[in-house]
Amino acid sequence: MRGSSVGRNKMSREYIARDPRTGKAIQKFNQTYQDEDIRALLPQSGPWQRIPLQDILPLASGKVKKIELPINDGRGGFAGRIDGIKALNRVLGSDVDKAHSILLDALDDDYPDVRIAALKSMPSFSLRRSTSIFQFLSDRLMDENDAVREESRECLKLLSPIFPSGCEDILRRELRSQIITNRGDAFEALRLTAKRWPEAGCLHLDELIREEDTDLRRRGSKILKTIAANGGATGWDLISWSLQDEDIQVRRHASQTFAKLVVSEPRIATILVESAIEEDDNVIRKAVIKALKRLDMQNPRVTRMIIDGARSRDVEFRKACVGQLSIILSGDRLREVAEELLRHETNLELRKKLTSLSVDITMEGTESQKNQFLAALDYVVDEEEKLIEILKPNKKIKGEDDKRELGRRDRED
Repeated sequence: MRGSSVGRNKMSREYIARDPRTGKAIQKFNQTYQDEDIRALLPQSGPWQRIPLQDILPLASGKVKKIELPINDGRGGFAGRIDGIKALNRVLGSDVDKAHSILLDALDDDYPDVRIAALKSMPSFSLRRSTSIFQFLSDRLMDENDAVREESRECLKLLSPIFPSGCEDILRRELRSQIITNRGDAFEALRLTAKRWPEAGCLHLDELIREEDTDLRRRGSKILKTIAANGGATGWDLISWSLQDEDIQVRRHASQTFAKLVVSEPRIATILVESAIEEDDNVIRKAVIKALKRLDMQNPRVTRMIIDGARSRDVEFRKACVGQLSIILSGDRLREVAEELLRHETNLELRKKLTSLSVDITMEGTESQKNQFLAALDYVVDEEEKLIEILKPNKKIKGEDDKRELGRRDRED
């Protein structure tokens, strides 16, 4: 199996993801490369964690078949080559070059178990040295062994969000694989990559939504929600194009981005909602209604959309828009629009609602309805009550102290 001939140049101190078309660095959405949480990249817990540092390289290379582990917390046992390979990320800085060479050899080993162990070690070790590992990963994704291929796909999910440009060609190939499991795992890797590197996600989605293969467009459009808030102008264009796709599933997936855009980019959300307002599909209509209720009602564009929506052929959509009329309009303008809509409305429930909106209650309502708009009168004191209050004798109730005072006066007399 030792057929891969790749260069082994030293990796730069910090990996920089670049757009292959421009060479410019791709903007990253969250933490820096140095802040990478290695815990998610480590192999499953096992004996490899307790191998003394000086024994890792001899074990991983196969020079030493097995070692007895020191007894810690009552645990002893043995460790072999598989454990040594998994522990390669733990080597000292001075041994990184040797560990890198051993890892590449293990990735090309004749035994599937050794190749699988190397794939498990690859994500965590890549943070220390990533040179050449992508070529080996590409080879293992086409391995003749099913278990090796499966582990390679899991490895791609971990590496692609960290090294988007390093995995770009591999991901592009796997996304278009005719094997369903390969394609599914590749799209999950793309979703994770797009979540962290929106520009890298847009790069792949830009190609996918142009594909003739409907399945590729459908799977790609599902990821639009991931890049909606942070994809910038490129992401908005991708959503707009997908809303015009001939496939209803693609359009449905694109409409699910409205909820996020209303919060992050309300102006763009307004434009996209307007482009989808004529859709007959129920799923898309529901997304449009939810977005309309959260948009700025003072925006003239939103007002026009709601009034136009109140004329829609879809009853549920008309109900939603008529329900918003009293929020966006008032006074004579509200009554004019309600009267105009009432002329063409056939639904009894909506006719009742529009009728109530078209009536000026202050002029045409019942007596009790009119009274609701009257201002409260100021309280006026009746003259007779006022006179009685003035003439009322100011009798002071005598208490115990007053009685004692009177008693003293009587004795003095």
